[in-house]
Amino acid sequence: MPDGSSYKHILYEVEKGRARVTLNRPNQRNALSLALLEELRDALWEADDDQSVHSVILRGAGSGFSAGYDLAPTHLTGRDDGVKRRTGRGIDDDTWMLERFQRCLRTLWEMHKPSIAQIHGHCLAGGTDLALYCDVLIAADDTRIGFPPLRNMGAPPNHLWLYHCGPQWTKRLLLTGDSVSGEDAARIGLVMKSVPEEFLESEVEGLADRFALVDPALLSANKRIVNLGMELMGAQTLQRLASENDAKAHTTRAARQVFKDLGTKGVKQVIQDRDAPFGDGRARVIGPERRDAEGRLLPPQE
Repeated sequence: MPDGSSYKHILYEVEKGRARVTLNRPNQRNALSLALLEELRDALWEADDDQSVHSVILRGAGSGFSAGYDLAPTHLTGRDDGVKRRTGRGIDDDTWMLERFQRCLRTLWEMHKPSIAQIHGHCLAGGTDLALYCDVLIAADDTRIGFPPLRNMGAPPNHLWLYHCGPQWTKRLLLTGDSVSGEDAARIGLVMKSVPEEFLESEVEGLADRFALVDPALLSANKRIVNLGMELMGAQTLQRLASENDAKAHTTRAARQVFKDLGTKGVKQVIQDRDAPFGDGRARVIGPERRDAEGRLLPPQE
């Protein structure tokens, strides 16, 4: 297991009873490459094994938490990071690779120490997969949280949405790919709470301070019994099924066309084409969703 100084795609530090793990690809909006996720997995187990660590803070460098999985053609083929990938093109090969990604993310669930997601800017697509595996999610009020690729690309390869915000809001957001603000995400239980961005770091660090007052073994006992309760409600089984469901969704006509277009049009154009009909792509939790001619939400009526 590498030490903190050897990581290339994340930053790792331990201080005052907490480990801070920072996604560190700001120029790529912290897109989740396989190389990054395997480093993240190793860092999380390093923190879990460190007796001085009571909790882990997971955050993103730069303008946001994470824009999702890395869709750059060089990453999809593995030419940019040297990580070997399964080369088959069948649905089982797709499932195998999706499960490889999800095993890295699932470390947050399986490790003994509690984790806090510190979410700012954008938390989109695979970024939500990562954040929702954390034990506590705290977001800036103006964070944008959603999964826009579900409009034409596939399905979530893990599915903790249902356990956070219930079936109706899960369907409302995932059937459209629309996003909500951090403030609205807190209203529906998708995150624990939201605060103005200038208070986000102090809010997260303050909670880590309180975790640091508790014996790590007791933190573990109380985290794991809650997770076991969710497992008895099918949470882990659903996560396994989600990867297979996403692989099946990749065989749809819309998804097959997207993966072709990524190679010819490029990621930026593909995303613009996908999102243009949805206007600003935002949902509103309280009050009517009144929109202008371009599909942008109008301010709430007084």
